[in-house]
Order: sequence, then structure tokens, then C-alpha cells
Amino acid sequence: MAGTSSQTGHEGAPGGGQPAAARAVWSRDFALFFTARAVARLGDTMLPVALAAGLLQHGYGAGAVGLAMAATAAAFAGLVVFGGVLADRFSTRKLMIGADLVRLGTQALAAALFFSGHVVLWQICAIGFANGVAGAVFQPGVASTVPRLASDVQGANGAIRVAESAAQLAGPAVAGLLVGFASPGGVFAAHATTYAISALCLLLLRLPPLAPGSRAVSGRGSKAFRADLAQGWREFRSRRWLWSVIAVWCVYMIAVWGPTVPLVATEVVQEHGPRAYGLVNSALGAGTVVGGLIALRLRPLRMLRAGAIALVGFAAFPASVGAGLGIPAMAAGAAVAGAGMSFWGVMWATSVQTQVPPDVLNRIHAYDVAGSLAMMPVGQALAGPAASALGADHVLLLAGATSFAVCAALLLIPAVRGLVRADAAAAGPGRTATAAAEPSRTQKC
Repeated sequence: MAGTSSQTGHEGAPGGGQPAAARAVWSRDFALFFTARAVARLGDTMLPVALAAGLLQHGYGAGAVGLAMAATAAAFAGLVVFGGVLADRFSTRKLMIGADLVRLGTQALAAALFFSGHVVLWQICAIGFANGVAGAVFQPGVASTVPRLASDVQGANGAIRVAESAAQLAGPAVAGLLVGFASPGGVFAAHATTYAISALCLLLLRLPPLAPGSRAVSGRGSKAFRADLAQGWREFRSRRWLWSVIAVWCVYMIAVWGPTVPLVATEVVQEHGPRAYGLVNSALGAGTVVGGLIALRLRPLRMLRAGAIALVGFAAFPASVGAGLGIPAMAAGAAVAGAGMSFWGVMWATSVQTQVPPDVLNRIHAYDVAGSLAMMPVGQALAGPAASALGADHVLLLAGATSFAVCAALLLIPAVRGLVRADAAAAGPGRTATAAAEPSRTQKC
């Protein structure tokens, strides 16, 4: 797991060479993984545009687009926990390559259907479901791969977050160009290509060997599989800081994130037009890039406390739209929200990857992902009825207020606000005290 490299993250290399933090992150193998994640994210952000344009072009409505997306989300959320068990039992690299190859095939099939003009909704939903299953197999292995490739886990997570945020900014624009100059089938073909590139990068990747005892499994067969699943749950439940954050996050998904995404889109498009929504969405993406860059520099002693404080900034997004402010103010609120969310994401991912033992990390990450996503569809489903009853602007203002309450709840939980970063705790009380006294190297929050 992460060592003490974050303590030297801002020191220069001897002889004026590469900074220590860069040496602790960048290597041939991490660059391959970094490229795989960035390219795959680029493709994933192109998919909604392709689905919407393609299905609408073939006579289907918005409900069909939502159904196709829901098929992927349902398969992923329902099976990612089982994917965590597989990742702890088998080679994560091989599982991820296999998942990418499956999605290469499914998206190539979707491209062929759209190119041929023979588009049937159930077939697109079935393809989406297969993609969700592949994603559920792929995602858990990401958690354990990062600390195996970089000793500076926070720096690695920050770099990946910046790349994924940049890809999220570019993806919809690239998809729009492909739809305009080619067809929706061209977007699906490009999406399939991103999975091919990801699989190739992972194929060239060479992970260091696991430490002895870092893959403890209970044998073979369904009984052993269930035992591993239960062990993952026990490990998850035994860490108060972990399950407390997920419990609070369920509220966040229902009351903040779930309604914010659809209602912001509706309000901004209706009041200011689609171009204004594109600008606000771009500002959100730019903010996430900034948040990732900040996370590369700041090394808080108590990472979750620092992340929760930064997350307060997300309230500016729904509140600015709900208050009916102008486009510049909404864009500024979106940028602040993106930065806060991105910084929290790096702090959270690094905490999980460095505080959890390697032998259960993939399962713990799977429970984390499943719990984080479980309530998002509920929040999205309730957004419409809530807006009808209270007004969309009032729901967004309430989401902003709830965002403050969620951050306060995180900070009120002793296990969350008091969790000390793993490398500082491993260094011992004396080293921790020294690190806390040096804000230029460890920013205490």
C-alpha cells in the first residue's frame, strides 16, 4: 500500500532531477493504466450522446433512452459486489482485460445495428445490460491496481481524476461532432475503439507480484464464494469510518445529487437554452479538473475531514440555479462544485485504498461502489414528483441546504473526521506530529 512518499511529495530530487512525488507516481506501467482509464472515460462520456441521437433518430422517445441507460446501471449496481469477490480471487488485470474485450464486442455490435438501420430497443437494452455486467467485473480491480503501481497513492488518484475530468469535458463534444459528420453508429464504433485501446494498455501492463497472503480466498465452489462475500461484508461493517460515509452518501444521492442533475438540466435549458446548459456543464467539468490538481498538491493529515470541508462547495451548484442567478453565477457555482466534489473523490479513494488490507480491498471497494450508487436512481426518480409539488427551484435550493447538512454530518462523525492518513499513522506518533507541524509538506485540515 502507500508508503511515506507523500511526506516527501514536494521535495526536489537530488541533483535537480525529477521531483520525488513524480517518481512515486509516474512509471511505464502507471502511464499505461492512466491511459487506459482516460481513454475509457472518454468513450463512456460519448455514450449518452450516441444513445440519445441514435434512438431518437429511429423513432424512439426519451423514455427509451432512459431505459437503455437504466439497463446498464441496474446490471452494474446489482452485480458489482460479486465482481469484488472475483477480483479478490483471480487476476484483476485479466478480469479487466476480459471486461474490456466484452464491451469492445458489444459496442461493435451496437455500431453495426445503427449502421444497418435495424435498431430494436430490446437489443440495445440487452447490449447495455451486458456492458453493465462487464463494468461490474472491471471496476473492483481498479481499487487494488492503483496502490500496486504507485507508492504515492494520493498523487496517482489525483492524476487519474484530472485525466478522467478532462475526458468528461471532451467526450460529449467529440460525440456531437461524430453524430454530425458521421452517424450515431460512428460514435458506437469510436466507443468500441476506446475499449480496444484500454484492453491493449492493460495487456502491456505488468503489475508487481502480490505480497504473500494478500489474496486470501476460502477455496472453490459456491459455498466458498458466499464465504468470501460474507467476509467482505464483515470487513466493510467493521470499519465505522467506511460504512458511516456510505450511509451519509445514500442521503446525499437521494436529496442532493439525484435531483440536482436532472433538475439543473431542465431549469437551465428552459430558462436560458441548451447552449447555456452546455456552458454550465463545461464549467462543472473544468472545476473537477481544478479539484484534481489541488488534490495533487495538498496532503492533509486527516483526509476525510479535508474532503468533507471541500465538499461544502457543491452546494453552490444547485443553489445558484435554484436562486435563478445569471449564467455567469451558475457557471461559477458549477466550477466550485466540481472542484469540491473532485477533491473529496481523491481523498475518499485514497483513504479506502490505503486503509483497507489488500486481501479484501476489491470486495470493500465493490461494497463502496454499490452503496454509493444504490440511492442515485431513487433521487432521480423522486426529482420529478418533488419538483411538481414544490417547484424545481425550491427543490434545488433544498438540495443546496442538504449538501451543507451532509458535510456537517460527515464532520460530526468522530471516526470520519479523526481518520489519520495511513502513511502518517504508519510513521508513528512522533513523525505524525512533525508532519502536522510542516504545512508546506502535510497540509493539516
